[in-house]
Amino acid sequence: MAPTFPARAPSVILLDGRSGAGKTSLAIELAAALREHRTVTLIHLEDVYPGWDGLAEGIARCADHVLGPLRRGEVARWRPWDWERGAGGPERVSEPADVVLLEGVGAGAAPLRALADAVVWVDAAADERRRRALARDGDLYAPHWGRWAAQEEAWLAHDDVPAAAAVTVASPAGTDRPEGLADRVLAALAGLPSLRGLLAPERSARESAAVVVRRLGAAPDPERLFRGLFGASTAAVWLDSSDAEATPPNAEATPRDGEVTPRNRFSVMADDGGLLGRRMAHRRGRTDVVHGPATDVPVSAHSDTPFFRWLDAEWGHGQAPAVPGLECGFALGWLGYLGYELKRECGGSDVDPGLPDAQLVFAARAVVLDHVTGQAWLLALDAADAVPWLDRAAAAIRECDASGGPAAATPEAVTSAPAFTARDTAAAYQDKVRAAQAEIAEGNTYEACLTTTLEATVPARGDRPGVVPLEAYGALRRRSPAPFAAFARFGSLAVASTSPERFLSLAADGGLRAEPIKGTRRRSPGPSPEDPGADERVRAELAANPKDRAENLMIVDLLRNDLSHHAVPGSVRVSRLFAVETYATVHQLVSTVDARLRPGASRAEAVAAAFPPGSMTGAPKISTMAILDRLEAGPRAVYSGVIGYFSRTGAADLSVVIRTLVMETADDGATRLTLGVGGAVVADSDPADEHDEIRAKAFAVLSTLGSEFPRD
Repeated sequence: MAPTFPARAPSVILLDGRSGAGKTSLAIELAAALREHRTVTLIHLEDVYPGWDGLAEGIARCADHVLGPLRRGEVARWRPWDWERGAGGPERVSEPADVVLLEGVGAGAAPLRALADAVVWVDAAADERRRRALARDGDLYAPHWGRWAAQEEAWLAHDDVPAAAAVTVASPAGTDRPEGLADRVLAALAGLPSLRGLLAPERSARESAAVVVRRLGAAPDPERLFRGLFGASTAAVWLDSSDAEATPPNAEATPRDGEVTPRNRFSVMADDGGLLGRRMAHRRGRTDVVHGPATDVPVSAHSDTPFFRWLDAEWGHGQAPAVPGLECGFALGWLGYLGYELKRECGGSDVDPGLPDAQLVFAARAVVLDHVTGQAWLLALDAADAVPWLDRAAAAIRECDASGGPAAATPEAVTSAPAFTARDTAAAYQDKVRAAQAEIAEGNTYEACLTTTLEATVPARGDRPGVVPLEAYGALRRRSPAPFAAFARFGSLAVASTSPERFLSLAADGGLRAEPIKGTRRRSPGPSPEDPGADERVRAELAANPKDRAENLMIVDLLRNDLSHHAVPGSVRVSRLFAVETYATVHQLVSTVDARLRPGASRAEAVAAAFPPGSMTGAPKISTMAILDRLEAGPRAVYSGVIGYFSRTGAADLSVVIRTLVMETADDGATRLTLGVGGAVVADSDPADEHDEIRAKAFAVLSTLGSEFPRD
């Protein structure tokens, strides 16, 4: 039976690229995949060109006589070009199906782009394109290759189709197109706002894909395991409960008030690998998502979509089932960081951080370590490569079982202590504290979390970068273990965090929790025979200090308000107030705010309502962020943002990016290090004490590198 064509306007997808890029075979496969749920009309633009010099005229003819009528939901009647006769052929009729797929050089040209929902640009190296084109129809094409290529270049010189494309397919020279490329392109198209409704069946199938699980009763060394499985990955994330290693496997861990499990029970590690892996980067309103392995043929989708709107579409309503028996909320999904400057979407000003505002990997495969039971869980989305990866991961766990001894020795992260400089001298920082207090006196803010940045550049050491990021993180996690420690690498950018602070957790069942920290003291060395109670006195002083309690209470009130926007009325409560938590180098004053997400509320919007972390802005949030922009005179970038996961189950767990070293490695191997530090300023703050506080907060990271706080 012939398909029934709709009377309404179709969706239009354009496949463009220079000759020989591989558009035609991709278009045929893509049309076949689309036809599983809808009718498709496929048109080859080469049928419309009026001869070897007809690129420009072919584009115009297609807009007027083919794509224009189809886009209006009308039948298109047009005459294809007979290449053997060099003249127009008999009339052809094209029906307006659910989808019109137009393929050929010039398909993405401006007149046709204006009639379409999405442009796919397919490219390959020039020698590879020529080889493919001549292998396909060499006798006909060979005499005309130069003249046609000149038309392509002249057209693209004034019409930048690659930059306008919503999806790009970059095929390396000498590489045949991999199996399943059309499915990857379809997945990229399904993520575009313009095609989200049309491709809902494909999105649903992807989001509901089953998870293949293996559970091993081993307790591998986490650092060795990450190196073995993900150490060579271009994009990888390790959410590392590094302070859990002091708890023996199978020991009872005491939850904090209101918790079912302790905060440091689970660690998660993953990368963007595998057939279903993805990675994304967002920068000032533009979202780029890369599908598939970087070593294969990456497919990139681009859209001018605000980050939290993108997150809402990709995760905000996710309800994939949890993994049976795994009490962790993570069951594969997105992991990475959201930088502080995403505040532009949450009422803050637009500041360019010089780095992507957010970077995430979609983990189609991951390892979850349960530090209480001593088990390792291997998770992979059901795909052709799932079982081979599970086998490899299981072998890696057996090889680095913790019973085999400590992690193998690694080279030093740095050969000499980096010399840091501060954005603000001690005097300048204290002046800014006074300026913030003046704003408080004027009633413009109650509390301002003033920050500054320490920077250093370490030159390359032969063929090694100035700082080896994973080695630097390994040293940090041993020096300053924390429940929300994390390592993330995105190409030349790496983030090494020893954060003790949870920004926000969101359970699959809607439970919300924030745990702000306000109040910090550097621990006293000891205990020593001369003064065994020195550290306990520091802890007791923090617990009773009225200024720190006031700072903490203001942020608790701010977070109660942030969570209330999307919470069930009456569900917001403070379940813990002014608790002191002790870590390797500091004591912290911590509170807990709980709530329950309102049924039907967007999970992404609930995260956005609390972003950026109130403990890093002050209160009230919007006006205080504007004050901080003026005082700090520079972006915070990754620092003061959040890092964590967004699970396919709808769960999320995010920490505040503090006690964090950000590393950027340049092409010449030099590594730029940045370390953000700050503290809350209130009316009765002492400027000198505030400067001492940022020195205390920087101590763990700087001492690990052998560095000191910069002198003025």
